[in-house]
Amino acid sequence: MFEDRTYKRTFYSAPQSVTSLVAAFLEPSIIVLTFLLISVALDEGMTRPSLTLCLLVFALTFPGRNRFRDNAIAAAVDIATSWVALLGILALCGYATRSMKYFENEVLLIWALVTPAVQWAAVWVGAKIGRWRDSLPAARQSAVIIGAGAVGVKVARALDESDVAFDGYFDDRGDERVNPEAVSRHLGGLGDVAAYVIAHGVRDVFITLPLSSRPRIVDLLEQLQDTTASLYFVPDVFGINIIQGRLQDMNGVPVVGICETPFTGTNKLVKRASDLVIASFILLLVSPLLLVIAIGVKLSSPGPVIFRQRRNGLDGEEIVVYKFRSMTVQDDGLVVHQASRGDPRITPFGAFIRRTSLDELPQFFNVLQGRMSIVGPRPHAVAHNEEYRRIIKAYMVRHKVKPGITGWAQVNGHRGETDTLEKMKARVEYDLEYLRNWSLGLDLQIIVCTIRLVFFDRKAY
Repeated sequence: MFEDRTYKRTFYSAPQSVTSLVAAFLEPSIIVLTFLLISVALDEGMTRPSLTLCLLVFALTFPGRNRFRDNAIAAAVDIATSWVALLGILALCGYATRSMKYFENEVLLIWALVTPAVQWAAVWVGAKIGRWRDSLPAARQSAVIIGAGAVGVKVARALDESDVAFDGYFDDRGDERVNPEAVSRHLGGLGDVAAYVIAHGVRDVFITLPLSSRPRIVDLLEQLQDTTASLYFVPDVFGINIIQGRLQDMNGVPVVGICETPFTGTNKLVKRASDLVIASFILLLVSPLLLVIAIGVKLSSPGPVIFRQRRNGLDGEEIVVYKFRSMTVQDDGLVVHQASRGDPRITPFGAFIRRTSLDELPQFFNVLQGRMSIVGPRPHAVAHNEEYRRIIKAYMVRHKVKPGITGWAQVNGHRGETDTLEKMKARVEYDLEYLRNWSLGLDLQIIVCTIRLVFFDRKAY
């Protein structure tokens, strides 16, 4: 149910490169500059703690989200959510390091109130400029599609939602044989393409013919090389879960990436840095609580305090995950039975720490070890992986990233037992959606939602 939307994002992103670059720096720059301007306006000056805070904020928010295509309300909600999450993390950092005393309350309060308004105003202005630029005759990007089948229709939908002037389809088949959705925009056969492109100044031509039509594709390319249109070949990969699809250059050889981790380059650095910072501060804050829980587990039933279970981590490699023991058994063999409501294996104290997710706290040590991330697909027992990888399409793709303590699936109602195949399929779909859309802002949003669930979710057990 996510494939069309993913294709639109990854396939036709090249013309938006300048906009994406601006968006990447806009949010962190506004947050930092607003803080500096408020400090100067209130005669606080630039102190070492202030500069440290600016560097930390920039690292946590770069790259920024591209909200120029969002409507005003959606952009405002997204900005507010991300900002509250960021303030929460900064407050935790300040409390843990006892550094709040270095900042004036008046500066922090004004900064907290003014920054999201400035962000929204910048996005609103940027959206206005974008619409004005798109309305210019010179900016008009007209496109046609070769092939009026299912793939061509999917591309047309993506173009329509990308504000591209889509003229229509060219296909040698008659109206009765093309996709019904394409009939009203059927412009002619393949022999008419070149003349139409020249006459109407078409900028982009998308070829969606199957590979079996290679001779026709070669003839078409020869005709179109007499025009100035940009040519794109669209392979039929809609039956595949596209994860971070992009075109790469490998020593002069073009390579199309279909399934790739989002954590490469700067993203990998940002992800790891945020994991280390947040996990370190959380462990520092909850260290007394860890001792109390350990004593409670030891007194509640015989057995070790920490339950170690084999899970599959990054690239499917086997890792050991830590949890406070909440059961009288320690299943980690070929068959692992999931916990269910009223499960007699769960101890009374174990039921409490499971309901409040306190049993997961030792996994922050897994984060420091580099085995896990704070946000990512939840790791399943090795036995469950071997079972579901055979019956759920693209199940193992979720292992393109490190498993997380919490994830997009968990904050969308798929937390706890997956006692049916449909529940596991839904969880996997959310995990793949997370891989397609990852950003630091999304991670912060998931963390905030998780905190809310811990305190208010009555369905956990």
